[in-house]
Amino acid sequence: MPAHFAHATPVYLTEEMRQIELKAAALPRPPALMEKAGLAAARVARELLGDHGEPVLIVAGPGNNGGDALVVARHLRQWFFNVTVVFTGQREKLSADARSALDAWLAAGGEITTAMPPRRRWSLVVDGLFGIGLERELEGEYAGLVTAINACDAPRIAIDVPSGLHSDSGRVLGAAVRADHTVTFIGLKPGLLTLDGPDHCGELHLAPLDLDAPALLAPNGSMIGGEIVGTALRPRRINSHKGDYGSVGIIGGAHGMVGAALLAGRAALRLGAGRVYLGLLADSAPAVDAVQPELMLRRAEEVLKLGHVTCLAVGPGLGQSPEAAFVMQHAIASSLPLVLDADALNLVAADTSLGESVSRRHAPTLLTPHPAEAARLLARGTREVQHDRVATARDLAARFACLVVLKGAGSVCATPQGRFFVNTSGHPGMASAGMGDVLTGIVAALLAQGAEPLTALCTGVYLHGAGADRLAAEGVGPVGIAAGEVIDTARALLNRSMARD
Repeated sequence: MPAHFAHATPVYLTEEMRQIELKAAALPRPPALMEKAGLAAARVARELLGDHGEPVLIVAGPGNNGGDALVVARHLRQWFFNVTVVFTGQREKLSADARSALDAWLAAGGEITTAMPPRRRWSLVVDGLFGIGLERELEGEYAGLVTAINACDAPRIAIDVPSGLHSDSGRVLGAAVRADHTVTFIGLKPGLLTLDGPDHCGELHLAPLDLDAPALLAPNGSMIGGEIVGTALRPRRINSHKGDYGSVGIIGGAHGMVGAALLAGRAALRLGAGRVYLGLLADSAPAVDAVQPELMLRRAEEVLKLGHVTCLAVGPGLGQSPEAAFVMQHAIASSLPLVLDADALNLVAADTSLGESVSRRHAPTLLTPHPAEAARLLARGTREVQHDRVATARDLAARFACLVVLKGAGSVCATPQGRFFVNTSGHPGMASAGMGDVLTGIVAALLAQGAEPLTALCTGVYLHGAGADRLAAEGVGPVGIAAGEVIDTARALLNRSMARD
C-alpha cells in the first residue's frame, strides 16, 4: 500500500466504529464520547445560528443519537438560545450515557415534549433521531417525524448521520432526513459519501472527539480527496523525451462506437502519456483523428503487437463480437498493466474462462465497471449491487484479484485485500455518454507514466470528477457537460498540483 494512503481521512464501517468505541472505553482514562459529540455538534449549530435567531428545534431519538442531541440542547440553552426538544425515547430504556444526558438536560431547566409542536418558524432544526447502525425501514411515527423535519423551513443539522440513511451503504431506509449539515464523529462513514448519502448529508463536519481512531483501529477505508493528485507523478525532468512517459494502447472502437475509443485516446494523450495508439475494430475507422491528430490509429491486432506499449486499456466502444473476444484474450495474456472497461467487462462476465484468466494475471489489472456491469460480473441484480456499493467493490476485487472502481455517486475503489476508498469529487452533470471512456484514458495515462496502480486508479477517479466540478464552477454545466470537456480541466488540475510540489 503506498505510504501516502496512510494519511488519508479514515472511513469506518459501523462494526468498526463499534470496535473503536469499545477500545476507547477500555482506555485508562476513557473519554466521555457523548459529551464531546454533543458539544462538537452544538458548536457547529452555534456558528450557524450567530447571535440572533428564532427558536431551535431538536428532535432526540430513543438511542445514543438522541443522547447526543440532548447534550446539544443543553449547551445551546446555556448559550441563551431558546430550545425546544422533542424526545421520542423512554428513560428506562436508554443507555447509561443517554440517560445521564436526559437527566442533565432536565436538571438544567430544560423541558421535553413527545410530539412535534405546531408549525412555527425555527432558526435551526437538529436531527438526533437515529445514528449509525440503523438497519430497519423507518415507518409510522418515525417516518412521520422525518417528513416533519424535512418540511421545516429552516437549516437542518444531522448528528453523526441523517436519520434514515444507512451509514455503511448510503441507502435510504424508507425515509431519510435531508440535512444541510452533518456533524459526524470519530471518522467518516461510507454512507455519507456514496449512493444517496451526498444528497442527504449536506456539508460534512468531522469531529474526531480527541480520539486518534487509526491508533485504536487501523482503517480499511479512506476518503479520496484532492491531496492524492500530487502523489501520482513526479515533476518532469528538463532532460526528458516522449519515451520517458510511456505509450498507451487503447483497444476498442467497433462499428458505430469509434468515438468512445477517440475520447479515451484524447484523455490519455492530454493527461500526459508520451504516445497513444488506438487499436480500432471498425472496418470503416478513420485513418486520423482530425481533432487530435497526434493519436496514432491502427488496427487492434497491430497495437497488440507493438513492443514498446507500456499500458493497455481495452473496452471503449469494443463491442462483443468474436473479434472483440479474440483481442481480449490477447490483451489479458499480455504482461502489461491492463485497464478493462465497458464491453471488455461484459465479455468477462459472459465468458468464465476470460474471468479466470483475468484473476490469474500477474501484471496490474484495473476494472472500471458501472453498477450494471458490476452486476453482470458478479451475476447479481443491479439493485443488489447498489444496496451495498462498498461490499460490491470489495467482492469484485477479491473475485478477480484486481483493483476495482465501482463508478457512480461516490465511486468506490477497492483492492483484493479488502481496502476501499470512496471518492468525493464529481456531480450529476457527469451522467452523460462517454464519461467512462474519458476515465479509462486518464487512468491509463497515469499508469503509463509510472504511477503506482492503486494511486493511478484513485487519482484518475478523483481528477475525472474534479475536472467536472471545475467546469461547473466556471459556469459550464452541471447540465449539458460533454465528456470531452472534462479532459482539459482534469489536465489543468493535474498540472497545478505538480507545480505546487
